[in-house]
Amino acid sequence: MDWIEALILGLIQGLTEFLPVSSSGHLELGKYLLGVNPENSLAFTVVVHGATVLSTIVVFRRDIWDILKGLIDFSWNSSWKFVVSIIISMIPVLIVGLFFADYVESFFSGDMRFVGMMLLVTAALLALTHFKKSHERKINFLDALVIGLAQTVAVLPGISRSGATISTGILLGNKRELVARFSFLMVLIPIIGANFLDLMKNEIDGSTGVGPLALLVGFVAAFISGLLACKWMISIVKKGKLIYFALYCLIIGLLAIFLA
Repeated sequence: MDWIEALILGLIQGLTEFLPVSSSGHLELGKYLLGVNPENSLAFTVVVHGATVLSTIVVFRRDIWDILKGLIDFSWNSSWKFVVSIIISMIPVLIVGLFFADYVESFFSGDMRFVGMMLLVTAALLALTHFKKSHERKINFLDALVIGLAQTVAVLPGISRSGATISTGILLGNKRELVARFSFLMVLIPIIGANFLDLMKNEIDGSTGVGPLALLVGFVAAFISGLLACKWMISIVKKGKLIYFALYCLIIGLLAIFLA
């Protein structure tokens, strides 16, 4: 992988991590079109995911700081309730990560037909939110578990994590803005944990076929584009404009299936 390919894939990851169009699916499509071997680019995938985690922290730095300050009070306040909800949401994906990681990785093999079908699933979820009236209900613990299950399904390439979790929250009747905030913050620990495990397994080494320059370029591209996409997505969710992304996923999914 050269630095130009890394730049393109980094931009794809940063933009699609937050927009409800499946970052993993678009990353697989990008690798397929650029001729990058998926099995030799796992290190790059880990690095660009780390970049989008950092962009999330930057965008929500004030929210994270307020939550941390609330935890110091050691009282059953909104910060503790939010953290407990986040922990509950992580249980399903934790189980999958611990016991089915190898099985999940088998789906990242460059099968564009499968990616296309999962993009159609994403399109259906986003389309359903178009017909759901806005509600002001806050996210409770059961909602957090259901949203966590949606995040677990989204480990498959082609199913958007933000699209699945935000759509699920909206369909449950939660306030759109709260769902977007919860969706972006709930993924921080799982991604950091997954990246840490990959580092512990020495996934990033000289045998990956991805040089230091490509990793650096990909990281910077994913971070900057992720900052922009995260802020844009929050505005989109508030306005209830997810139907446009449903149409996009429908078109890209069908193209992936027919051109596979």
